Amino acid sequence: MVSKAQWKYVRISPRKLRLVADVIRGKNVIEAQAILRFTNKKGAAILHKVLKSAVANAVNSEDSKVKEDELYISKLMVNEAARMKRWRPISRGRAAPYVHRLAHIWMELDEKGE
Repeated sequence: MVSKAQWKYVRISPRKLRLVADVIRGKNVIEAQAILRFTNKKGAAILHKVLKSAVANAVNSEDSKVKEDELYISKLMVNEAARMKRWRPISRGRAAPYVHRLAHIWMELDEKGE
């Protein structure tokens, strides 16, 4: 394990994030960045931000002399966070519940072993 990055309580449902996460899991960092840059989903921008953070953690650490093109995504997890429960007014003075789903993202990068 070279570096980690995480983002908690992201305001998007985990199901939508997993659609994009499944595409880039296990890929090279350069390839994953290209995929995320041209994917037309909200989750792609969020995962791209986490990926950039993980790469910066790996490249800028004091004890590591790793290059960006030698890294790959070794672990990528998208889990459900606590739900935000809200109420919406409906007819005749009543209220209907609805739920905002939130997500946690954990990403680990590792160096390719030859």
